[in-house]
Amino acid sequence: MNFPLAGIEAIFSSTDIQVESEDHVYHFLLKWARARYLELEERREILSCRLLPLVRFNHMACTTVQEILACTDDDIDHEKVSKLITEALLHKAYPTVMEGVLSANLIRTCWPFAERGYKTKPVKVVVFDPNFLKAIVYLGLTREECSRLFPLGKIWSQTFYLAGQEFRLVATCKMDKISNSYSFGLYVELLWMPERSKSVMLAFEFAARNNQTGKFVRHPNDYHKVCIFREDDLTLGCDNIFEMPWSTFIADDSLFINDVLHLRADLTVAEIYL
Repeated sequence: MNFPLAGIEAIFSSTDIQVESEDHVYHFLLKWARARYLELEERREILSCRLLPLVRFNHMACTTVQEILACTDDDIDHEKVSKLITEALLHKAYPTVMEGVLSANLIRTCWPFAERGYKTKPVKVVVFDPNFLKAIVYLGLTREECSRLFPLGKIWSQTFYLAGQEFRLVATCKMDKISNSYSFGLYVELLWMPERSKSVMLAFEFAARNNQTGKFVRHPNDYHKVCIFREDDLTLGCDNIFEMPWSTFIADDSLFINDVLHLRADLTVAEIYL
């Protein structure tokens, strides 16, 4: 908290820093500015022109972006922040087009949109049901990130909400104790549910984009599972979604497109038991 402004700018301009999520970057910068700049106008200027442009809004959780857009704090220039968010989301939706636009501008570069070393991986959530009962969640993992999972590592996604419940995806290297072999596992974890809920029935299936066809292929084959989350069992999924040993999985170029594994989880809340 005692770092000077120039030091804070240097740290949070970096893509190499390890942080929990981009949401934490945003909240820390707010906390730092409010502690260091007590006068409203000066703090508003520092936040709007120096600090908030360092936030990579395209890697933030959707719920956090919504909260920022709805925020009414006086020390935030909402017009400038909305412009930053719009630019970031356009880059996320149309990366090739936006990178071309930015490269033509000698002042701006693409670093504000790069992914940092997050402890929780950003996800893209597409909701089809107005009651948030059904969603498709997209998660991308690099081959290097997957390699670091061996032998017993885990990667957690950012949280997302479905039917009022908080979930996240968990990717892991799973060891079969009987055969002493390793495989790639993918799970859905229920983090929070209202006190009135006793259990949640969730239907889910996993898929990965195929390098040859470019289409998502269901894994395991014809895998569609309906499970019930209870207070004592909040993580459910598949220990070996690609039905192959770890060494085969990590070297499989049909799964990694430009060294990125593109995963998809189709989730539907079937019923909530009160």
